[in-house]
Amino acid sequence: MTTVHVAASESGAQFLAPNQIVPLLIGATVDEVERELVLQTLARCDGNRTRASRVLGLSVRTLRNKIRIYAASGIDVPAYQD
Repeated sequence: MTTVHVAASESGAQFLAPNQIVPLLIGATVDEVERELVLQTLARCDGNRTRASRVLGLSVRTLRNKIRIYAASGIDVPAYQD
C-alpha cells in the first residue's frame, strides 16, 4: 500500500471534504489508516503526545504504545519540538 500525503499550502493546512478523502482510503487497511492519522496528528501537534492524544481521543498511554510499535517497525515518528 502506498501512503498518500496531502501537502499543506504555505498559508496553512489543506482541508478536504469527506467525499475527497474516502477515495484516498480505499484499498488501505484500518491499521494503515490509523497509523497515518496518528503520525499526521503528531506532526501537526509538533510531536506533543499529550496534545495529540487529546485530538485523537486516545489516552497518552495508548498513543505511546502505538508509537512504540511504529518505531519498532522502523517508521519515523515525529519528535517533540519546542
